[in-house]
Amino acid sequence: MTGNPETLTGGQAIVELLRRNGVDRVFTVPGESFLPVLDALHDAPDIELVVCRQEGGASMMAEAHAKITGRPGVCFVTRGPGSANALAGLHVASQDSTPLLVFVGQVPHGFQEREAWQEVNVKALFGSVAKWASDIQEAERLPEYVSRAFATAQSGRKGPVVMGLPEDLLYQRLNRVELERSPGVQSYPAPRDVLSLLALLAEARRPLAIFGGSGWTPESRQQLQHFAETHGLPVVTAFRRQDRFDNGSPNYAGDAGLGMNPQLAELIKDADLLIAVGTRLGDIATRHYELVEVPRPRQQLIHVHPEAEELGRVYQPDLAICAGIQGFADAVGALTRPLLTAERESWLGRARRVYLDWSKPTELPGPLQFGEIVAWLGKRLPSNAAISNGAGNYTLWVHRFYPFRALGSQLAPTSGSMGYGLPAAIAAKLANPERPAVCFAGDGCFLMTCQELATAVQYKANVIIIVVNNGSYGSIRMHQDKQYPGRRYGTDLINPDMLRLAEAFGAGAARVERTDQFAEVFEQALNADRPFLIELIIDPAILRP
Repeated sequence: MTGNPETLTGGQAIVELLRRNGVDRVFTVPGESFLPVLDALHDAPDIELVVCRQEGGASMMAEAHAKITGRPGVCFVTRGPGSANALAGLHVASQDSTPLLVFVGQVPHGFQEREAWQEVNVKALFGSVAKWASDIQEAERLPEYVSRAFATAQSGRKGPVVMGLPEDLLYQRLNRVELERSPGVQSYPAPRDVLSLLALLAEARRPLAIFGGSGWTPESRQQLQHFAETHGLPVVTAFRRQDRFDNGSPNYAGDAGLGMNPQLAELIKDADLLIAVGTRLGDIATRHYELVEVPRPRQQLIHVHPEAEELGRVYQPDLAICAGIQGFADAVGALTRPLLTAERESWLGRARRVYLDWSKPTELPGPLQFGEIVAWLGKRLPSNAAISNGAGNYTLWVHRFYPFRALGSQLAPTSGSMGYGLPAAIAAKLANPERPAVCFAGDGCFLMTCQELATAVQYKANVIIIVVNNGSYGSIRMHQDKQYPGRRYGTDLINPDMLRLAEAFGAGAARVERTDQFAEVFEQALNADRPFLIELIIDPAILRP
């Protein structure tokens, strides 16, 4: 660094503020609009810079990094097309309630509102998906804005924040400001709310909990698992939140996701008390709002959520508790065990059997049994293995037959974003190189972000990619066949040779066409010194387990 040691350039100030907030890795596609930040990162060996191949991949990696670490993910992109590409990961962060900071290199102050080259209106473009989106207008206010960005992303319902950085501001100098890490603010339940919850739970004959949302820690998960097991409470996880509760627990009843177990749907309808913790109870978890009616559910409803505006937004609960996950877990985690009735014990046993029966692999036509492969992986991999996916019908097998046991083992977008699996797996491997990171992707899903294989190779993130190739956009074809039978159009794909494509990036690759081939190939992938792609050939007619 050069210049007055008592001052910093705007770019240096941003990097210093990142450091103060515990950031140790940022993701980017570089742009000339934020060169002073890149130059400051050059002198920050404690912050790893991960250069990606497309801004959507960069923002998805940053979002997944936040999920894995519990700290805000950070991404830098340039204006115009760069920021538009990054919107994909921002939307994931918005719907998944993930703390994410995206810094957008902006045109200089004097050029704004003239439609200068690649100019973008940050507030207009990102305002509907970000918790806060703004351009920083003065270098002196950088500490204020960045501190607020970290606090906003982490407080209440977590989510993304977008900061526009006018290019000239990054070269200006400002005085050093001593700031501590920006805290995320979470609410705690009132003692009377806990007493009301216990009273409703004691009166219930068929209670059921639905766990979801963000902000979980190993401690809060353990506390809430203890609460559920102590009180004989069956637990369902919300869509793509299966790692919020140990699937091996006798209290686990399955996930309320796409392709939901019909018997699980009956359990939700038959419950006389629902305790929704962290989840918004969206359309997927409620099967398009049929299982839990709007606005007044048939079941009694206790809704626990960190955002006050969410409580009563869709459903009118019998008890609304505005609390973060850790706050709620602290309040209920050590409560003593009540005397359970025989009916409650029977209800719990029924819920567990529903999951165990549903999780047995189904037999499909053809030589490759995808369900058996997924179940085998559940036994072969350690509990902390990171399993990621994007969107498509192939995910039905993963969510149904893989047992998620540890928090952070599932990286899957509730927004249903295609292409998410590979960037997320790379982020997981970079965060913890010792644990396996396995990405599931359909052929269409993989080709959305396959260029990030180059990122994986460059940073030695030895992920395993399992591409389920059926030569189509399978989930769209399924809906098309249902709505317009005999009129299939626009859903068939002509794909490249997946093995040659992977090898061109420098990854290993192998094709599996029979179930008995998979174990040997997977061991080869697990022991490889580079990323490895396994292609599974699936009959296009097979669209669900």
